[in-house]
Amino acid sequence: MDELTKSPARAPNVGVALVYTAALLQGLCLVAVPALSPVLKGTLRLTDAEYGAVFLPQVLATAIAALIGGLLTRRWSLQALLVGALAANGASQLALLGAPWVSAAHVFPLVFISCTALGLGFGLGAAPLNSLPGLLFSARKDSALVALHTLLGAGFCIGPLAAGWALSHGAWTIYPAALAVLSITIAVLALCLTLPRLVAVTATASRVRAPRTQASFWILVFIAVLYAFAEGTFSNWALPFLVEDRALSAAAAAFTLSAFWGGLVFGRLVVSAVIVRVSAVYVWSRLPLLIVAAFLIIPEITGARSSLLAFAFAGLACSAFFPLTVARATTLFPAHAALMSSIMTAALMLGVGLGTFSIAPLRAILGLTALYRYSALYPLVVLMLIGVLRLLQVKSARAAPIVSTVELKS
Repeated sequence: MDELTKSPARAPNVGVALVYTAALLQGLCLVAVPALSPVLKGTLRLTDAEYGAVFLPQVLATAIAALIGGLLTRRWSLQALLVGALAANGASQLALLGAPWVSAAHVFPLVFISCTALGLGFGLGAAPLNSLPGLLFSARKDSALVALHTLLGAGFCIGPLAAGWALSHGAWTIYPAALAVLSITIAVLALCLTLPRLVAVTATASRVRAPRTQASFWILVFIAVLYAFAEGTFSNWALPFLVEDRALSAAAAAFTLSAFWGGLVFGRLVVSAVIVRVSAVYVWSRLPLLIVAAFLIIPEITGARSSLLAFAFAGLACSAFFPLTVARATTLFPAHAALMSSIMTAALMLGVGLGTFSIAPLRAILGLTALYRYSALYPLVVLMLIGVLRLLQVKSARAAPIVSTVELKS
């Protein structure tokens, strides 16, 4: 059976706090392993090959769990999926916390398990975290979703700082321990609260064509994958580019990467306020132009200051594009909103994984400077796909079910 979302007129304050805190916590958990890489590769002696390998199961687990989570919304509530996601996040941090207490031969398997559990948590959380903001704030769905992704991005920024503080004080285990406790605590709270539920659609609405049979669905998937190529190129290859191609110090390069994530968070905050008055579709369709500009600017940087400004601008350009893509997908397919949220997350992870790994062999042929220039093709193709999507919009809107909604409580 398909589902349709429905939100209460006014959101319970505790429920809102829980959902948005869960998003912040998700971001903090996602950067745990990269932020603690000095101790994992130094003290715990993970090799470069082992350290790189632990991220593959995270990408795969996220994609698989996101798809499964989207399908489970037909039988499970968003609340149950959120609890499962938080539990998986907690398990990932407990596994990481146990790394110093096992033999050297077991460190890699334990970190591997940690990243796999983290992928499961991120994937299962896709449906509830992308659906609940619109349910809690029915009059400002797009803005509410961008605000949630702002907190997710804030976790990316705060996490390395918090982990760095723990590392500098010789107590790195404080970071995963705190995240484990928070994850479990919020999971227990989520069990006790009342959050909005999905409402079954009527018989008329249930006859709507499945998303995968419509061109708009596949266009949105390709848009998400191409955007992920772009974001992954900015973020995952920034340090090699800045250190090896532009001769920046490791500290300056790391600060520049932080500027990218900071720009992304600030941009999402700004967009969440702007789209209260300006069409979300208008903002969504213009952001790829800024991404094109960022890809053309970055190859021209020469020093630390220009690098900082260029990557901060790249973060602003990327900022709200993915959450607005999710919002567009759920708007065009309202009877499959939770499933579409999960599919967009799976597409994002697929794109990040493919984009990051495909650049490695291309770098040997073209070099990173040229690759940044050629990567401007990603947002250019996205612009063309958005144009095609606009042509199909009227047809897709007519195909979407129109049903009355009723507030339900879990």
